[in-house]
Amino acid sequence: MEHQGLSVVGTSREGGLVLELGRLDAEMLALVGGKAANLGELLSAGLPVPEGFCLTTAAYRQAVGAPDSLLPALGAVYAALRDPAPAAHGEPLDVARLAGTARAAILAAPLPAAVGEAVQQAYVALGPDVPVAVRSSATAEDLPFASFAGQQDTYLNVVGVPAVLEAVRKCWASLWTDRATAYRASLGIDPAGVALAVVVQRMVDADTAGVMFTANSLTGSRRQVVIDASPGLGEAVVSGAVNPDHFVVDALTGRVLERSLGDKGVEVRPLPGGGTETRVLPGACDTACLTGSQLAALTRLGLQAEEHFGAPQDTEWAIDRAGGLWLTQSRPITTLYPVPKSNGAAGRVPQARSAVGGTRAYLCFSLAQGLTRPLTPMGLAAVRLIASSVATAAGFPVPDPRQGPSPYAEAGQRIYVDFTTPIRSTVGRRLVPRIFDIMEARTAAVMRQLFDDPAFSVTRRMPFGLLHHVGPAATRAKVPGTLLRALVRPQAALRRLDRFTREFGASLAPDDGAGALARLDHAEQLVGSRLFPIVPAILPLPALGFAMLGVAGKLLGGSAWDELQPVIRGLPNNITTEMDLELWRLATAIREDAESRTALMTQESAALADAFQAGQLPARLDAGLARFLDRYGHRAVGEIDVGLPRWSEEPAHILGILANYLRLEDPAMAPDAQFSKAAGDAEAQVDRLVARAAANGRIRGRLVRAALRRARLFAGLRELPKYQLVVGLGEVRRQLLLVGRELVQAATIERQDDVFFLDFAETRQALTGDPAEKGAPAQDFRALVAARRQDYALELRRRHIPRVLLSDGTEPEAVRTAVGNAGEGTLAGSPASAGTVTAAARVILDPVGARLEPGEILVAPSTDPGWTPLFLTAGGLVMEMGGANSHGAVVAREYGIPAVVGVADATGLISTGEKITVDGGAGTVVPERPGTAKNGQVPRGTDPPARA
Repeated sequence: MEHQGLSVVGTSREGGLVLELGRLDAEMLALVGGKAANLGELLSAGLPVPEGFCLTTAAYRQAVGAPDSLLPALGAVYAALRDPAPAAHGEPLDVARLAGTARAAILAAPLPAAVGEAVQQAYVALGPDVPVAVRSSATAEDLPFASFAGQQDTYLNVVGVPAVLEAVRKCWASLWTDRATAYRASLGIDPAGVALAVVVQRMVDADTAGVMFTANSLTGSRRQVVIDASPGLGEAVVSGAVNPDHFVVDALTGRVLERSLGDKGVEVRPLPGGGTETRVLPGACDTACLTGSQLAALTRLGLQAEEHFGAPQDTEWAIDRAGGLWLTQSRPITTLYPVPKSNGAAGRVPQARSAVGGTRAYLCFSLAQGLTRPLTPMGLAAVRLIASSVATAAGFPVPDPRQGPSPYAEAGQRIYVDFTTPIRSTVGRRLVPRIFDIMEARTAAVMRQLFDDPAFSVTRRMPFGLLHHVGPAATRAKVPGTLLRALVRPQAALRRLDRFTREFGASLAPDDGAGALARLDHAEQLVGSRLFPIVPAILPLPALGFAMLGVAGKLLGGSAWDELQPVIRGLPNNITTEMDLELWRLATAIREDAESRTALMTQESAALADAFQAGQLPARLDAGLARFLDRYGHRAVGEIDVGLPRWSEEPAHILGILANYLRLEDPAMAPDAQFSKAAGDAEAQVDRLVARAAANGRIRGRLVRAALRRARLFAGLRELPKYQLVVGLGEVRRQLLLVGRELVQAATIERQDDVFFLDFAETRQALTGDPAEKGAPAQDFRALVAARRQDYALELRRRHIPRVLLSDGTEPEAVRTAVGNAGEGTLAGSPASAGTVTAAARVILDPVGARLEPGEILVAPSTDPGWTPLFLTAGGLVMEMGGANSHGAVVAREYGIPAVVGVADATGLISTGEKITVDGGAGTVVPERPGTAKNGQVPRGTDPPARA
């Protein structure tokens, strides 16, 4: 099956216009559509499904004349939906008009005689004038990646051949409802690749009906079955016309966890001659329409369907007047976030239905790094090797470094870490959330929420096993000596660090004449053993800097954070600040060169990037950009993923930032002036604090000065470990691109960067031609890359990433009841950089190519160093992720812009152009609009809001 910009197609074993439902299966998607294929699968599993038949997509294609004799009006719709011109010019596509044209064309087309005859024969075979349901079954429907729930039409209690044929025609037209057409367009599905089959089934004379989810789609829990029920036909529940009874059942024990009775004010019933009517029920009904035994039976039925399909299911069901249970539909729940997969303890328990004692907790490391997008397969492979290197250095056994250490896990092509052990110890409960208080405050809150969960009760006072490894590892890395030297001779420690980083950079490249296999070996060795030593060599110094800030606070007494925060503004030795200021100096030089300035202000960034690669930029711009990229070209947005291009490869982002800088006219707002002011204010604050301490004793004053001096010297180095890691990853990427070039020359892959959709072992197989297992067939690497690119593209669309997940799929943050700690209409987060600003918001999800006007407030999901050039002209910052010491918060403080982090769903609750007030000291964001802030959650996943 293909999707994401391609036709949704499949294979079928048999043709024909009509097939019995019992003959259908998942391999016949292109012929019978998703709904019919799933019904056939349910029947093959022995589950109760009403009998019927499927009018295949061949009938639809006969009716619309595809492909050579396509209805002219429909052909014009196809062409318009494929045309990229409106999107390229920022014009909205008129989907409603196009969809209406398609529906009208189909309804006006004559019904092929062969189709009418086939339907008549199959319908009569069910019995004389039997009531049936006529239901749409599209080829782009009920798919693993998109359900299209409720987007095509169903007609209930249809009686007689003429009525059935008319319902078939209407079902065909419903392939082009506005919502279905827009949804397919958003997923990039080719309009010519979709078709519609029609299911005709005997009606169930339902006493009670409804929907059942075999996982809780709101919390993600795979241990809970959610059932909505109402009297009569299920259409009342599906359409939202009724407030149904709502039940949540524990899938493991069968215990009813939640029971909420709806008023069930209406019911849908079939009429004797065909059609349905909606009856108003007298008064509110205080009796459940399902008994305990029926709930248990439905739960078992749903879990059987889930077991057959191998994934949680969204089902429709009915109970007839004789008490018989029927499944009338089953589709995958596409909005659930994947359950983390781990090599460790989580991998040894049944994750979906595990007992409480086996529950594990996972932290999203990707979000902690400010990365919301998925990682490429090679990016994940590199991180697994680095994680294995960390574990090995700490003395933990790692059976297979390519699979990562036991705490390492992946879900949704993102990195997760099993943190169950520390939160089950008293020491871990004290330390880990406090670390995240300053790194990613929302994660810390979710961690503390787990303390009340019996699944994570304390099992030990201290994680002795961890301490047993950490102490010796720190000693082997000479951390105590590094700290002592920094305390006694701080400048000497900085010189020693500078020497280390220069030697590290000089040692990265292999011999010039290395072949492809040697380059692959070198790249794997870099991530497998040589990059991690950077961390213990550098990290102790910034850790000491922040520790000294804490020491100063203790000596000053009281709650001194508000007074200490200005001390760490305008910090020296911050490589990211130095990078941003160098870019600003380049903009200043360009401003003085008319030719360079005109080029930047009048041409698109992509065109300028092409000109730079061709050596055709104005001289000053060309030379300045080359110097900047020579030093910082290894950086990128999402730079921990070796699969993402570096600025040196795609400089359009940097050229766009330079153009943005040229729009800044106020000299007082210039970043270098702002940074100098911040540094001066910090030094003045140090003097004030020292004077206050000296008033209580000369020695106390000297100790405070020494502590604050070291805090300013070393705290800025917090950016350096990651910077040096990225230097190494940049070299890894360079080597892999050279390997990719050889694979392209050998016609093994199509594009040089396809190598990043393989891992190291697969790349080695591609180079040598040796299969992974002896006797195995040769791998088709082109097909493998194509499939992975499609999966990656789908994950790129995912907006909501759980920061904490349990091994049964539960998202604790979704379970927690939000308790507002601010006034009505106020969005609350964590204070990150003091100050207040009121300005227009600019919501940016990806900094590449983004434009931030001077003074606008940047609203982003998260930030890493690739974002920071935007900070230089920002009036303030709001982030969905982060804590007081996260990257964005630190840089915001250094630049002196107010910032609030950890604001849940900020990019969905705030609109570009909307005026907001950011109070970085209080941790609040107040939108200036009538009424209150939007309270509804941003829809999660790829599906539109459905019947959850």
